[in-house]
Amino acid sequence: MDVVMKKIGISMGIYMSLIMSFFLALTGMGASGHFNIPGFIVSFLVSFMISLVISFLVPMGKVNKSLEMKHNLRPGALKTRGIEALVSNLIYTPILTLCMVTLAYFKAKNASGNGEGIPFIPAFLKSLGLCFIVGYILIFIFQDLIMKHLFKKYKINPGTGTKQGE
Repeated sequence: MDVVMKKIGISMGIYMSLIMSFFLALTGMGASGHFNIPGFIVSFLVSFMISLVISFLVPMGKVNKSLEMKHNLRPGALKTRGIEALVSNLIYTPILTLCMVTLAYFKAKNASGNGEGIPFIPAFLKSLGLCFIVGYILIFIFQDLIMKHLFKKYKINPGTGTKQGE
């Protein structure tokens, strides 16, 4: 059973990393006003790699389980999902946003030729605010959908967390 739960955790990390990276890279590129396909691909790949590292370093399943136990939350309830999405968003989004804005900052600075670039702090704060909103919505929607998909795939009873038929 522990092996199955570990597979679910790894799969969850990969799926959420793909979704978050795709949409946050799209959001960041769109908000910058300089959308281009090569820039989007680079942003997506860098964001995906960072998200994967975070997902392996911070086991969100354990974090969420701890939240549920500590605050007496019911797994799957709307309130629980909202809190879990907020905590996950607070972990992932600032790191991803900082990395992506830093990448864009140095890219713009090098492209300007004279060493001047975009003002870092305003760009970071604008992007962070936007990505917090987008990230929260994405996590709130997709985390539950992916978890249900993975539980079904591995034949886990969502109510008890045990293999179906046991």
